[in-house]
Amino acid sequence: MKVIFKYADTYRKAMIIALLLMMVELVVELVQPIIMAKIIDEGIVVQNLQAVYVYGAILLVITALAFAAGIMSSYFAAEVSQGTGYDMRNEMFHKLQMFSVMKVQQFSTSTLLTRMTNDVVQVQNLLFAFMRIMLRAPLFIIFGIVMSFTLNVSLALILLATIPLLFVVMFLLMIKGMKLFNQVQIKIDQLNSIIRENLLAIKLVKAFHRMTFASKRFSQANSELRDKNKQALWVMELVMPIVMLIMNIAMIALLAFGSIQLETTSAQAGEIVGVINYATRMLASFGVFSFLIMNVSRGRTSAQRINEILTQTVDDEVDERREKEKINGDVTFERVSFHYPNMKRNVLENIDLQVKAGEKIGILGETGSGKTTLLHLIPYLYHTTKGTIYIDGKEIDQVGNNVRHDVTLVPQEGFLFSGTILENIRWGNEHLNHKQAEKVAKEAQLHDFIMTLPNKYETRIGQRGVNLSGGQKQRLSIARAIADAPRILLLDDSTSALDTTTESHVLQAIKKRKCTTFIVSQKISSVKDANQIMLLERGKIVEKGTHQELLASSALYRKISETQEREGVQLDDE
Repeated sequence: MKVIFKYADTYRKAMIIALLLMMVELVVELVQPIIMAKIIDEGIVVQNLQAVYVYGAILLVITALAFAAGIMSSYFAAEVSQGTGYDMRNEMFHKLQMFSVMKVQQFSTSTLLTRMTNDVVQVQNLLFAFMRIMLRAPLFIIFGIVMSFTLNVSLALILLATIPLLFVVMFLLMIKGMKLFNQVQIKIDQLNSIIRENLLAIKLVKAFHRMTFASKRFSQANSELRDKNKQALWVMELVMPIVMLIMNIAMIALLAFGSIQLETTSAQAGEIVGVINYATRMLASFGVFSFLIMNVSRGRTSAQRINEILTQTVDDEVDERREKEKINGDVTFERVSFHYPNMKRNVLENIDLQVKAGEKIGILGETGSGKTTLLHLIPYLYHTTKGTIYIDGKEIDQVGNNVRHDVTLVPQEGFLFSGTILENIRWGNEHLNHKQAEKVAKEAQLHDFIMTLPNKYETRIGQRGVNLSGGQKQRLSIARAIADAPRILLLDDSTSALDTTTESHVLQAIKKRKCTTFIVSQKISSVKDANQIMLLERGKIVEKGTHQELLASSALYRKISETQEREGVQLDDE
């Protein structure tokens, strides 16, 4: 819960005003039964209309005051709760941006979404309830008993006897509720995960005709969430019936003893009405507790989940003070090994590699041989387990993530952002003008396709590029990368969906830019002109050399080449 008040402290002034105005409401609510008692005893019983008018006017004025205070208190409470939620979301998003790729992968996408949306809303609700109701309800109960003692001691004792029992019941139910609502949030994460997976893979679900399976899977998760929510709400709903039972017994006792006191003239009618009025309002306050317990249970659970993100150490923060030096593009791997957390086997092992600026490096290997991981080490997305990577002769740890200013990665499945084609190209360089955008689109062999579209460069892309083919998405991703004018370009099998002619034109355009290029591919035709070609097997370099050298020295390379030739992949050996 500390995390809530840490962020709410920014809005301390508004919080204090909201609480003070709430106290005005509380004072008015505490005074009202006493004024009503005086109207009865000093006005109605003795038929003194002047007393009725005077006390009635006072009651009307303070009621109007409480009404105005309540409206203003809600305004400031909303400012605090919404401002706190805004700051929390901003801070969490900033934290996530600064997480390393490894750390992001520790949390599922669905739980991160839930924490930044649903959990923040729960915290906002808790904070608003704290300022408007959470303090007011228990304070009214405490001071209501005190005020009832000023009216009638014996009747006030009956009220006092019921309070501890009610608090014990609510405390036990609150503890149970917190545990259940924590499980509810976990079930929400699981449901969101299934929804996200199904929406992203909807084509696959239909292609395999697995709609029934997907529906059953969703229904099961939905049922589990419903059942857990019902269980949690059922526990919370127990509060009100128990409170009603105990308070109604107390009310019966008040009426019984009150009638006896009236008969013996040891009490006035106004006193008894005043105490009963306090009891009725206490009943309402306890009724609010079921709502409050639900808010506290959900809010506390959500605050813990948010705090789990906010207290994570940031290990990928950009150091703005570090000078952003342009790099030439020399890359050296010196006995580099790497393994993912919770994995014993190295994905890469003892990689030695020297690449001069402007060279092209081809990387071949079977699935799982470590090709993609090797590329991800260069832009400092992962840190080496052993060994050192040098950029222009400087250890990459010294350069840090500032290396990314001059390194661009193009993944196999190009991720496209919501917006127009032009906006996606400019993602690589926001300062790109239209003419420059056309130039990089032409280099990526995309311009002709764009010109066939009704809105050309202003054509909006569907979610994740759903209205583009695989090859079009890859070419757009390459155009975006070229727009960044990188000194080191990493192509992770990102021409796999292109035909041979288009791929050749794209690679020739990249070659003219004279940037250091690492290209992972399954086709020898994509890397045959590379300065070096590496064959990876189980994380190790088993062969290395030019196309001609490997044809002469490597049986494995010759076999791959011959197989691809038979399958129709033409190699130009000029």
